[in-house]
Amino acid sequence: MSTKIALSAAYIAGTVAAALSSGAFAAPLSQDQVKAAMDAGKEKCYGVALAGQNDCAAGPGTTCAGTSKVNYQGNAWTFVDGGTCATMELPGDRMGSPEPLDRDMAS
Repeated sequence: MSTKIALSAAYIAGTVAAALSSGAFAAPLSQDQVKAAMDAGKEKCYGVALAGQNDCAAGPGTTCAGTSKVNYQGNAWTFVDGGTCATMELPGDRMGSPEPLDRDMAS
């Protein structure tokens, strides 16, 4: 791999990581950011994020990233390492899902 390609890949990965970890990032993720995260081996996982720490899709009345209202909100997702979503062990016998869940919804 050339130095230029390696630096570009590192830049993209760093940009996505910064966007995903920023609590102040409240705008929807762009398609490029989602693609970069998925290309880096991440997958969307519903029902695993703590309140305010989701990456997107937090249901009606929310704007996107960082807007989930309750822990493990079923309609809010976050990126996790690929292949780990459905096997994540969460409190109260909850499990993550690659599809939205009808549990732990904000009131």
